[in-house]
Amino acid sequence: MGRILAIDYGQKRVGLAVTDEDRIIATPLTTVHSKDIIVFLKEYMRREKVDLIVVGEPRQMNNQASESVKFIDPFIRQLAREFPGMLIKRVDERFTSKMAQRSILESGLKKKDRRDKSIVDMVSAAIILQSFLEIQSFNLSRD
Repeated sequence: MGRILAIDYGQKRVGLAVTDEDRIIATPLTTVHSKDIIVFLKEYMRREKVDLIVVGEPRQMNNQASESVKFIDPFIRQLAREFPGMLIKRVDERFTSKMAQRSILESGLKKKDRRDKSIVDMVSAAIILQSFLEIQSFNLSRD
């Protein structure tokens, strides 16, 4: 079974997280400049088996797509072109940045390190992935 890779896509930076091979735990992987993401993913997928990519989908409080969807939609189309046959799912990412900031604050990182936005992006990707795993687990338990 391959890993699940989560992407928190931003115009400048892309936060990445992956599951373990058993798809139980979501772990922050890294942050990559958005212009380098496809090259990074190709290299990563040469080394690791990935069966599914989960992309955070920003939504507003009324559940409508947010303004940043205009950047994410083209990115997802590019992913589909570059990785034909790869399953790509979108996951609601509302509040993940705030949850990531709170998690980082509670982790005890020094103030200087907490200001590093790349850490927030990585942790956000891990939160997106963990919420996806929880939804999948819930759906399986209902079957």
